[in-house]
This record gives sequence, C-alpha cells and structure tokens, in this order.
Amino acid sequence: MQPIFRVDGNRVVTSPDAAGPWDPRMQHGSAPASLVVWAAEAIPAPVPMRIARLTIDLMRPVPVAPLTIETDVLREGRKIQLCGVRLLAEGVVVVSASVLKIKAQELELPADLTGFPLVLPGPDQCAVEPGNLANSPFVKCISMRAARGRFGQLGPGAIWFRVDQPLIAGSPVSQAMRAVVASDFSNGVSPVLDFGDWTFINADLTVSLAREPSGDWILLDGESWIGPDGAGLAMSRLADQHGYFGRAVQSLVIERR
Repeated sequence: MQPIFRVDGNRVVTSPDAAGPWDPRMQHGSAPASLVVWAAEAIPAPVPMRIARLTIDLMRPVPVAPLTIETDVLREGRKIQLCGVRLLAEGVVVVSASVLKIKAQELELPADLTGFPLVLPGPDQCAVEPGNLANSPFVKCISMRAARGRFGQLGPGAIWFRVDQPLIAGSPVSQAMRAVVASDFSNGVSPVLDFGDWTFINADLTVSLAREPSGDWILLDGESWIGPDGAGLAMSRLADQHGYFGRAVQSLVIERR
C-alpha cells in the first residue's frame, strides 16, 4: 500500500488517499492530524517523553496537495515539553496545533488503582462496519468494527478503528498516531443529525491521553451534543482492548446541505 504522506525535510507530498467525505479535493481530518503527531514526536526532548494532549485547529480546509511543516518548542522543561506544529499549503497556515509531552517514567502506583476496564466487546467479537456514510478514499485505509450502534447511525455509538495503510513513508504508525486518527471520526460515530440533510464538520480536535494505547485497535465510545445556533460537540472516550485511556472532543460546525 502507498503511504498517505511522503516527507522530505519539511516538505510533504500528499497521496490522493488522504481525501475525506466532504470534498474530494480536501483531506480527511485524520490525515493531517496524524502528520501533526508524527512531527511532534520527531522533536527531540531532553528526557523520554510521550504525548499527553494535543489540540489541532483546522484553520482552513486542508487540500490534497503539497504541504510544508513548521515546528517549534514553546516551552522546554524537565517534566514537560510544549510544541507548536503548523501545516502550510502554498505558504498559508491550514493547521495549527499545540502538543503537550510529559516525561515518561515508571511509577509504583497503589494496587487498587486498576483503571477503567472495557465493558464492550472487542473488535474480534464485533461486526465488520463498512462505513458507507463516510465514503472517502481515506476511510478505505481504515478497518472498523461496530461494538454498539453503526457508523453514521443516529445516537451514541461505539466503533473500533484500525489503521491499515502506512501514514508516513518510512515510519511506523505510532500509538499516539493511531489514537488521533480514530479520534477524528468522533462526529461519525455519534451523529444526532442525518448525514444526507446536514453537515457537521469539525473545526478542531483535542485528544487527551492518560496513557499510551496498546495494540492496533482503538475504540471510540462517543456521543454528540448539538446547540441551537450552529455549533455542537462530538465527544468520545478512547479505549484499547485493555480499557479506557483517553478522551477526544471535536467542535462542530452545523449547516444544512
């Protein structure tokens, strides 16, 4: 399979497979989100660190076209590193992100601190979800399994996601990348408006991770809230097969088609 992106220095070549469901000329939000995570993880840190939180602002629709990456360190410390990542198309910022890394260290925690176990069936026990309502080239790079509800079905839902295609040429798909790719599907997991009559595009994405996930499959256990004035929220609890590990929130722009 061809990777979604090829990176040479700070220049990025984008595959047509990055396209999303809203406009074939524009990328699915998961694609640039994964590129942001890759760029942030590539920034050297003084001690081993992992991503604990990222906030991605989609300043403009991200074209299926060449991009430029800009990064900087906003704060460097012994325990945290705050990074800025920007993606530009023809010199215009289309994505601006803030990424917080936290020092990775082994801790002796109380024995009764067991985390949040998963009560939904794992991906091997769930029906294959074709994701027809999210028809786009990028979705064809993802496997889905429905644990509760169906993708695009109205109401709360829970869907497993697995990345099946390389994202960055020459680089493995990191666990944080897996989490953020799945997270951008939150508005499709738990819609409260009919996709045929409404658009509910996310203007941003915030993902917070209490720990790194393990394994290939990421569960979105989600719900959406819609306000009366054109805005809404899509919110998901994130899990792997060992339990819940994070949360994702998208701010939605609601419009009639």
